[in-house]
Amino acid sequence: MSTPVRVAVDAMGGDRGPHEVVAGALAASSPEVQPILFGPRSLDAGGLELVEAPDTIEMGEKPADAVRSKPESSLVSACRAVGEGRADTVVSAGNTGAMLAACLLELRRAPGVFRPAIAVPIPAERGVSVLLDCGANADARPEHLFQFAHMGALFAEEILELERPEVGLLSIGEERGKGNQLTLEAHELLAESELNFRGNVESRELLTGAADVVVCDGFTGNISLKLLEGTIKAVLALLRAEITATPRGKLGGLLIRSATRRVRTRLDPDTYGGAYLLGLRGLAVVAHGNSSRAAITNAIRLAARGVEHNVVDRLAERLPRVRLREDRLASPANPSAGP
Repeated sequence: MSTPVRVAVDAMGGDRGPHEVVAGALAASSPEVQPILFGPRSLDAGGLELVEAPDTIEMGEKPADAVRSKPESSLVSACRAVGEGRADTVVSAGNTGAMLAACLLELRRAPGVFRPAIAVPIPAERGVSVLLDCGANADARPEHLFQFAHMGALFAEEILELERPEVGLLSIGEERGKGNQLTLEAHELLAESELNFRGNVESRELLTGAADVVVCDGFTGNISLKLLEGTIKAVLALLRAEITATPRGKLGGLLIRSATRRVRTRLDPDTYGGAYLLGLRGLAVVAHGNSSRAAITNAIRLAARGVEHNVVDRLAERLPRVRLREDRLASPANPSAGP
C-alpha cells in the first residue's frame, strides 16, 4: 500500500468552530489520506493525530501582525509542518490573509514566481473551470497575470484533466481593445505566449464556461467570486420559496426534486471544498471561512489530489522556462516590472 498523503489541518480556522473542522477531517481520513489536526491540547480530535498549537488567529486580525505575533497558532504551525516536511500539504478555513502571510513565511515562493495566486474551481455549464487570482493580490501587474495564466493552465491539466486548456482574460468586453491598462498589457503578453489563449471574456460568461482558465487580478477575482456565490445562493433560495408557496408548486417540486438536488450540488461551493494557493514551494488549500464539515472534507481531498498530481514540482519545472521567455519584462524599458 502506498504512503498516505499527510494533510496538516488548521483545526481552529473557520466560522463554524473546531468541531466542524474535526468532523470534516474525520470524514476525509482514509488509508490514502491522513489528516493531522493542529489546535489546543484540549481539542477532541476524534482519534486523529493532534499537534498542539495553543494560539488561534481570529478572522478580524491583521494578517501580517497576527502571523508575527502568534508563531504557535494553529494556522502558522500547520503551514510550518509543510515547510519542515512533517506534512505534505496544508488546509485552513481561517483568515485568508494570514494564510497567505504564513505560507510566504513558512513555505516561500517557488523559484521564478512573482506572486502566489488563489485558484478557485467554478461550476461552469460546460464543466468545471478555474478562476484566478481570487484574492491573494488586490493589485497586480501584467506579468503577474501572465504567470497566473500558466499556473491556471497547469491546474486545469493536472486537476481537471483537460488537455491544452483554453485561457481567457477577464475584462469588460470581448474585443481586444477593451479593458483597463492592466488587461490591455496582459492581453498582449498572453497573445504572444504558447498558451491556448482565446482572448477577453466577460463575467456574465463565468457560469456558462467562459474558458477553462479565467485570469484576473485578485481584487476583481474576489469580487466576481463572491458575486457568483451570493447570486447562486439567492436564486436557489428564491426557487425553494416559490416551489413551497402553493400546493401546485409543492407537487411540481416533488417531480423535479432529483434534478434540483443535482443542480444544488453542482453549484454549491462546498462541493469543491477550497482553492489552491499556487506558486509556493509547498501545497496549500484555502477553504471558505463558512465551510461546513462537507466542505472541509472536500478541501482535504482536494489538497491530497494536488500532492498526488505533484502540482508544486510541475509548476517549479514550468515557470522558470516561462520567465526566460519574458525577460524583457524586467528590462529598463519596462521599469514597472518585478516582484
